[in-house]
Amino acid sequence: MAYKLILSRNKNIKMKTLANTTVNNKSVLVRVDLNVPLDDSFNVTDDTRIQAIVPTIHHLKSQHAKITLISHLGRPKGQVNPDFSLKHIVDKLSEALGSHIVFVEDCIGDTVAQSVQQQKDDEIILLENVRFYPEEELGDAGFAQALARPFDAFVNDAFGTAHRAHASTTRIAEYIDTVCFGLLMEKELAAIEQVLSSPKEPVLAIVGGAKVSSKVPIIKHLLAQMDTIIIGGGMSYTFSKALGGKIGHSLCEDDQLQLAIDILKEAEVNNTTILLPTDSTVADAFSEEANQKVVKSGEIEDGWMGLDLGPESIELFSRHILKAKTILWNGPLGVFEMPPFAKGTCAIGDAIYEATENGAFSLVGGGDSVAAVKQYGYAKKVSYVSTGGGAMLESLEGKTLPGIAAIESHKSLV
Repeated sequence: MAYKLILSRNKNIKMKTLANTTVNNKSVLVRVDLNVPLDDSFNVTDDTRIQAIVPTIHHLKSQHAKITLISHLGRPKGQVNPDFSLKHIVDKLSEALGSHIVFVEDCIGDTVAQSVQQQKDDEIILLENVRFYPEEELGDAGFAQALARPFDAFVNDAFGTAHRAHASTTRIAEYIDTVCFGLLMEKELAAIEQVLSSPKEPVLAIVGGAKVSSKVPIIKHLLAQMDTIIIGGGMSYTFSKALGGKIGHSLCEDDQLQLAIDILKEAEVNNTTILLPTDSTVADAFSEEANQKVVKSGEIEDGWMGLDLGPESIELFSRHILKAKTILWNGPLGVFEMPPFAKGTCAIGDAIYEATENGAFSLVGGGDSVAAVKQYGYAKKVSYVSTGGGAMLESLEGKTLPGIAAIESHKSLV
């Protein structure tokens, strides 16, 4: 795991966080992830990422820091695009933080410097979308230096972008003397640490989603770390076909069949139990109105496709989940967007909730699994829901995240 690997090379160094960094009365640039969804009228439809930064901002306020926020929004591809302006979130941000937000229509230059110099104690500055400059995604050193120039300290609280070697997530740390992680970043890293580096056993992972190919690095990294791995969702039908089963018109990656077999063999070598669905809820069309029935795994007829777990699989998976003391959930177990095929995903959510109530630590991270727990009300029923999609996935693959490495290796830590 990236965080653990970095720390293992610096055993005498404490993680640099706001808890052990003084930013009293300093001008602080905080990299946050305010990449929130907007509707056609530019209203924020999900403020989860805004709410997630509140503790860090309150902490900085308590230290009388002068706070400036920088973020991206969407993919403007290095061009100014009003649709992706952060001005759209000013009201929601002000409401969440309880502060007057001063919006600056740039993120570098004299206008930013003047705004920081004139900033009042009760104001928080929000800079314009950093991705309006192509230099951001290129990790340009000159651009990073321009971002850093008006500030005394840099706090990275954007786990969702920690896997990007961009100017505002990585290079900027080279040009500011005081750098540290924010409280959200600290929580994210601690959650990953608790699952992958210092878990209570038994340790169980649930890996779902559509394609085996997108989850191979995660599964391979988890094989040596988990006691049990549950594989579900569309990707399970590739495994079923690889084992000689009939899958009808279910989703399958024929070019991944041998890889599925290799994963099962590698699991045996690692003494890791892999659980595959023993039955499926199948339909004769990809539709909520389709005819459906339950069949044994490997016995799906032509013209039918697997869209959810069957009751036998739900019982099997739930039984193992309830025995676990550490649980990682990445990816849904069926087409949860359609209520008729959300039973498996919801049942797994119920089992994780019960295990959590009984003392297990449960982490949900990465893509559609987060969407599923939000849609069906499980976000507050698990131990932690990660705010980082790609960053969480790359952490689960064992990769070093550039945004983490930049803080850990900063000269102020030596």
